[in-house]
Amino acid sequence: MPTAADIAHAIVELLKRRDGSSSICPSEVARKLWPQGWREHMSDVREGALAQMRERGLLITQGGRVVDAGQPLRGAIRLRRPLADD
Repeated sequence: MPTAADIAHAIVELLKRRDGSSSICPSEVARKLWPQGWREHMSDVREGALAQMRERGLLITQGGRVVDAGQPLRGAIRLRRPLADD
């Protein structure tokens, strides 16, 4: 069973494969870690993304705007590298 560290690693690895200004969908992370039944783990990926946002500055966007880490995530989001990595 993938751990929080596995989720963080998968986010970083998927983002490294993209242009610095590109983002990934959390479902890409879920599909990588849980190829079967990935939808069941979307909340795990969202929680992992929020942790990375707080700890490492990962950007979580919704409709092109960065979301507040203190607000609940609802709807479609994207994950992007911190601005310092650009």
